[in-house]
Amino acid sequence: MRYNFQFDIVKHRRKFFALSIIITILGLLSLAIFNLNYGVDFKAGTNFDINVGQTTDQAKARDVLTQAGYTPASPPTIGGTNSDRVTVRFDKVMSQEDETKIGAAFKSAYGDQVSMEVNTVDTEIAREMGRNAIIAVLVSTIGIVIYVSIRFEWRFAIAAIVALLHDAFIVVSLFSIFRLEVNLPFIAAVLTIIGYSINDTIVIFDRVRENLRFAKLKTFQDLADLVNRSIWQTLTRSINTVVTVLIAALCLFIFGSPAIRLFSLAMIFGLISGTYSSVFIASPIWLVLKNRSLGSKAANAAVEK
Repeated sequence: MRYNFQFDIVKHRRKFFALSIIITILGLLSLAIFNLNYGVDFKAGTNFDINVGQTTDQAKARDVLTQAGYTPASPPTIGGTNSDRVTVRFDKVMSQEDETKIGAAFKSAYGDQVSMEVNTVDTEIAREMGRNAIIAVLVSTIGIVIYVSIRFEWRFAIAAIVALLHDAFIVVSLFSIFRLEVNLPFIAAVLTIIGYSINDTIVIFDRVRENLRFAKLKTFQDLADLVNRSIWQTLTRSINTVVTVLIAALCLFIFGSPAIRLFSLAMIFGLISGTYSSVFIASPIWLVLKNRSLGSKAANAAVEK
């Protein structure tokens, strides 16, 4: 008896594959042409975190810097509405003299209560942090592949790793296309997304494996029905989970400080991409791989007869 689906996900798998391929190509083009907009964490530069002791705004902070003869890499950011914190980033390492002049300029505009914290990253440290970030993503990905291979089978592992790379690359591509700053919180967001995505994918895979125990698979349609049924049986759980986390990420993005705004935005991109890949990419890829084994079994049976 066929399962009565509201929407046949498997039937439209090629459309979802095509959409992901198109986004991937656009992301590759953007990275090739524009690269990423690296923050001070991944390139040499200096970051000033200034507490001016009174409510300020971006225009006034920019005027202070202009009058002092400095142009930051990006407009100064304010901690939020009625905030007294100003963050200024320069894409070069500032000297002690520059730091003193900037501090004096803000004290002249806001008073002696101004305090300032300066963080400088030189070229070698920036390169090392970039290497460590790549290693962290690779190690976490390899660990996930090993875990899925042991708990399930190699077909599930391949489908899971494709979905993980898909999610991470979608977030990276969007940050490249919209020229959003890539910093250490961004890497933390990518690692969080990888963990969330594999959790969502494994929930679906676990249901697929459970349904396999009672299924008699002879044709591709039998396998397609099993995958569709497994997805729909876990879809409510997936939607509830992503909506709950998405609300939290949106609140952080809207009401949080600028320091975590890009982290929140990366999480929003990743949550949407992770849910999409778990439902529309990972499971159909496993279906394609599994169907090949069914074809091999059928061919072997025919030869034996």
